[in-house]
Amino acid sequence: MAAKQVLLLFKDQALQDVIARAVLQPAGYRVHNSSSAETAVQLARKILPHCILLEAKLDEPDFPLIRQLKRQHPATPLLLFTTQITLEKSLAALRAGADDILTPPMKTQVVLQAVQAALTRQEEFQDWTTLETRRNTQSLQRRLDELDALSRVGRSVTASLDIDSILSTVVESAVELTGADEGSLLLLDRESGELYIRAAKNIGEEIAHTFRMPVDDSLAGEVIRSGEPLLYSGDSPQKIQTAYFVQSLMYVPLRSHSETIGVLSIHNRQKKDPFSESQLTLVSAIADYAAIAIENARLFDNTEVERRKLNAILTKVVDGVIVVDHEQNLLLMNPTACAAFNVQSEVAAGQKINQLVHHPDLLRIFDLKPSFFPLRREVVLEDGRVFNIQATDIPEVGLVLTMQDITQIKEMDRLKSDFVNAVSHDLRSPLTAIMGYVELLERVGPLNETQREFIQRVTLSVQNVTGLINELLDLGRIEAGFDTQKEMFALEHLVNLTIEELRELAESKNQALIVEIAPNLPPIYASPTRIQQVLNNLIGNAIKYTQVGGWVRVNLHTEDRQFILQVSDNGPGIPVSEQPYIFDRFYRATNATQATGTGLGLAIVKSIVENHQGRIWVDSVPGQGATFTVVLSQKKPPEKPLSRQPEQWEKASLE
Repeated sequence: MAAKQVLLLFKDQALQDVIARAVLQPAGYRVHNSSSAETAVQLARKILPHCILLEAKLDEPDFPLIRQLKRQHPATPLLLFTTQITLEKSLAALRAGADDILTPPMKTQVVLQAVQAALTRQEEFQDWTTLETRRNTQSLQRRLDELDALSRVGRSVTASLDIDSILSTVVESAVELTGADEGSLLLLDRESGELYIRAAKNIGEEIAHTFRMPVDDSLAGEVIRSGEPLLYSGDSPQKIQTAYFVQSLMYVPLRSHSETIGVLSIHNRQKKDPFSESQLTLVSAIADYAAIAIENARLFDNTEVERRKLNAILTKVVDGVIVVDHEQNLLLMNPTACAAFNVQSEVAAGQKINQLVHHPDLLRIFDLKPSFFPLRREVVLEDGRVFNIQATDIPEVGLVLTMQDITQIKEMDRLKSDFVNAVSHDLRSPLTAIMGYVELLERVGPLNETQREFIQRVTLSVQNVTGLINELLDLGRIEAGFDTQKEMFALEHLVNLTIEELRELAESKNQALIVEIAPNLPPIYASPTRIQQVLNNLIGNAIKYTQVGGWVRVNLHTEDRQFILQVSDNGPGIPVSEQPYIFDRFYRATNATQATGTGLGLAIVKSIVENHQGRIWVDSVPGQGATFTVVLSQKKPPEKPLSRQPEQWEKASLE
C-alpha cells in the first residue's frame, strides 16, 4: 500500500524539520515541505496530499490560506498548529475549514494521533460517499433500464410491422420493468363485447387461446369504459372481477383516436409487492406504444388492401401505365406497357427506364424538363401500332405516363382523309366546269338584273366550295408529310411582312396593333410559305374576332433554343369547355359570330406547327381575350434530305 502523503507549511523551519523527520517519516508518512503559502497551494494542487499540517497565528483575519486550500481540496483534512489559543479564534479557524487544532507542547504521540484521526475520518467519509454514489447509481441504472426498455419497444414499433412480435415485446417489457409475475394484452372484440388475450407473458398457451373476459361486471371492463388506469393490491389473494386470483394488479388502457381498444394487464399472483405510481406511469408509456403499433398495423392493412386494388386495376386496365421517379428509376409498369415495349415485369421495378426501354421516341419524353409537362405525344411502335401518350409530372412521385392504343383511330382517320382527298379531287373538275359555264352565260345573250344576282350567288358559292376543297387538299398534303421545302430565313422579317399586310384591316376597326420582337434573333429553318400561313391565320383571326377599338399584340422571342411566338388580343375569348376542341377540323366556337370561314384554319395551323416539330396551345379567359402560343425549334438544316415519317418526331424537336 502506498504511503500517505502529508503536506507541511510551518513558519518555524526548525520545527517543520523536526515534525517531518522525527514524527511523520518514522511512522511511514511521505512528507512534503513548503516554504510559503504560494508554494503550499501549488504543491497541494500537484501532489494531492492526504493530510495538510499548517502553522498559523490565530490573530490572522478570516484565515485566507485555510479557505483557499479547503476550496481546492474539500475532502483533505487540514490540521492547524498555533501557539496562541482563544475560544473565539479557534471557532473562527474551524469555520474557515480547519479539521483540528494542535497546540504546544508538540508531543510525537499527540501529533501522530491527530493525523491518524484525521485520516480515519477522511476514509470514513470516502466510504460513505462511495456508498451513496452506489445507491444513487443503482437508482440511475434502474431509470436507464426503464428508458432502454421504452427505447426498445419504440424501436420495435417503428422498425417492424409484425404486430404479434411488437405486442409480445410490449408485454415482456412491462413484466420485466415492474418485476411482475405475469402480464397480458387484452383487446376488445366489438362483435362479442368480450376481451381476449392478444399477447401474454408467463401465461399458459392454452389459457391464452381460450381466455375470454366480459366487459360488463369486470375491472378490465371498467377501464375500457372509463379510459382510466387502475391499481389494486390486497393482503391476500382475491378473485375480484378478474377471472383469476391476484395479490396485486395494474390495468392500463390502450387508447387510439380517443377510443379505448384494449387493456395492458400486469399482475402478481405470488408476490405481495404492490405496484407503484411510478411503475404505472412507465407501463402507461409502454401501453401507448402498443396502441400506436395496433393503429400502424390497421393502417398498413388498409393500405395493403388499397394497394392490391390499385394493382388489380392497373393489371386489368387496357391502357398502359408507366411511373418513374425523378431519377428515372422505374416505379411501376403495368402489363400493357410491359407487353408494348417487351419488358419483363418481374425484374423491371427499380431499374433505370433507359435500361428497360429502347424506343427513342419514348425515352425523349423522360429527358424533357418539368416545364414541358403536361404534354401529349404519339409514338409508333415497331409492329406499327400507334399509342397516344399523356405525360404528367407529379412533384411527390415523379413522371406518370398513360398510353392509349389509337391504332384503329389513326387508321380510320387515314381512311377518312383519303376519302376526303379523293372526293375533293373529284369535285374540282365539275366545279371548274360550273365556273366556266357561269362565266359564258353573258356571252350567249343579255341577262336581266335578277339573273345577274343569281349568277353572283352561284359564283360566290362555287368559290366558297372551291376554297374549302383547296384547304382540305392543303391539309392532306401537310399531314402526309409531302411539304418538305424548308430553308433558313429571318422569322422576324416574315412577322413584320404579315403585320404590314394586315395593318389596314386592323386600322379599319380602329384597333391597336402592337408588335414586340426581341433583337438579334437567329435564323429559323422552316418553310416560309407555311409559317406565313400560320401568321396570317393567327393574327388575322385575332383582328377579325376582336371588337372595334380593341388591341392585338404579337410577341416574338427565343427561350431555351426555341422560338416563342404569342398572338394575344382582348376580344371575346374562347369558352373554357370548347378550348380543347379549338384545333379540330370544322370546329367553330359558339361565340364566333363576327366572321365566316371553313373551320379548317386552326386545324391547318396545328398541322403546320407539328410538321415543324413544334407545339401550339391557347390560353383564354372568356370576356378577356385569348393568347395563342407557338413554340418552334431553332434546329439547323440537315446535312442530307429529311425522310418524312408521319406521326413520328425528329430528335431536334425535343432538344
